[in-house]
Amino acid sequence: KERVGYPTQKPLALLERIIKSCTQENDIVLDPFCGCGTAIVGAEKLKRKWIGIDITHLAITVIRERLNDVFGFMPSYISKGEPVDLDGAYDLANNDRFQFQIWALALLGIRTEMKKGADGGVDGVQYFENGKELKKCIIQVKSGKVSVKDVRELHSVVLRENGETGLLVTLKPPTRNMVKEASTYGLYQTNRNESFPVIQIVEVKELLKHEKALKDFIPV
Repeated sequence: KERVGYPTQKPLALLERIIKSCTQENDIVLDPFCGCGTAIVGAEKLKRKWIGIDITHLAITVIRERLNDVFGFMPSYISKGEPVDLDGAYDLANNDRFQFQIWALALLGIRTEMKKGADGGVDGVQYFENGKELKKCIIQVKSGKVSVKDVRELHSVVLRENGETGLLVTLKPPTRNMVKEASTYGLYQTNRNESFPVIQIVEVKELLKHEKALKDFIPV
């Protein structure tokens, strides 16, 4: 039940035993390759201070989710190195577009096990319930220039993947023609009489400002 998908993940009980054996309360535990955050969770449970470091935004997302799952909302820790504004988002996109995709999906609360290489136009998938069935929302992230072609391609991918809706996350503002094109694909109706556009577009700046969230795009 502890597993979060990391092949190198260690049992929490093992890390707690190590921490207990060589530290006392309020000592600092450093894990410079913290991966899925087992050492961090153990340190927090044992009332140690801690510092965790990892190179990927996927790991940071996993750790944040794990801390929230175990301890609830934790305002006492600080996350450094992640974009906190639009300038930071552009810097990340320019330095590493792959990590930008992972980070942008995390803004929606979506964790993905993306691997570099061809993805068939699917950067993320979010499942949602409609009645007793699970449906799919296909998500694409674009960090560069966008056009009407991107909207059409997303709709094609949604049809190919047997999805119900598609969400295009853009760093740069969508054009009027993109918004108009997205509206031509109509609405998806849920069994609770909720309506969602089949193809939707959201800017990263809206997610950064918490003006939009996943619940605005699919029934959650």
